[in-house]
Amino acid sequence: MAVFKIHHITKYQYDRSVSESMNEIRIFPFQCKEQELLQHDLIITDQPDVHVFNDYWGNKTGSFNILEPHQELTIESKLIIRTTMQPDLHLQYIGGFDKLKNETQNQLQLIELMTSNIIERQATIDEICSSIFHEQKSIAQIVGESSEYIFKHFTYTKGITTIETTVDEILTHKEGVCQDFAHVLLQILRTLNIPCRYVSGYICPNKNGMRGEGATHAWVEAWIPEFGWMGIDPTNNVWVSNNHVKLAVGRNFRDCTPVKGTFKGPSKQDLFVFVSVGYEDGQFFEETTRVQMEKQVKSDEEEIKIELFSTFAGQQQQ
Repeated sequence: MAVFKIHHITKYQYDRSVSESMNEIRIFPFQCKEQELLQHDLIITDQPDVHVFNDYWGNKTGSFNILEPHQELTIESKLIIRTTMQPDLHLQYIGGFDKLKNETQNQLQLIELMTSNIIERQATIDEICSSIFHEQKSIAQIVGESSEYIFKHFTYTKGITTIETTVDEILTHKEGVCQDFAHVLLQILRTLNIPCRYVSGYICPNKNGMRGEGATHAWVEAWIPEFGWMGIDPTNNVWVSNNHVKLAVGRNFRDCTPVKGTFKGPSKQDLFVFVSVGYEDGQFFEETTRVQMEKQVKSDEEEIKIELFSTFAGQQQQ
């Protein structure tokens, strides 16, 4: 077990007043047996009422409005959480495709999560699948080897992809960050008819060399027969451990966007993100990032619709 103190601030600054800001947030810890919420404080500009509900994927979600004119929006999350993952769980489960078929039959959400996207370079994915698949292998073994393939054949490089980068582009360049590798792994596993979902959260390894330390992160959960959802991190080629804190799940990144919304008024905007992770030994990591954002400017009477990506979008989940 491990306890982490995570401080995550998303700040938007506008060059002129905006109004009628309507937002949706997914920055609450995911409710599951692998982590225990000890404390969570949420501080938002003007202290609006936050309506909390669970979305289609089971993510705790909040929505709020700021109707009055404002030139700054800050969303601050202070989180204390204990992770309780048992190590090497994947070694205990040897179920194959027969058991997987029995468990997923007539389960509509699992069927949805095993349906692959249509992409131009599907032949490349098919080749990867052919090199990994064998009917005698367990589902856990295939998931592990798929993650290992990405780790060995793709280069971890920041700054060459964006939140809009497609799986086709990632397959062409064979470079990217955790969000990109998660999307490639999803395509591989779904081509093999293994239900899987995108996961957003934090990775907190306390300077042990893992990629994405102290920042927002992304990985994949696959459905393992006789167990259920089990996480694997293709960026680091490890099964998810007590160093991972889960926020949201979905079919892809879009389902896990931590902040999105609309506002009215033409304005240029700057986005700043601060993330701090404190460890039990007194060590901590912190990072502040100014995020490049695409801007849309319309007349005063038109609504400007934007997706307010926090660290997840601006840094792509590193």
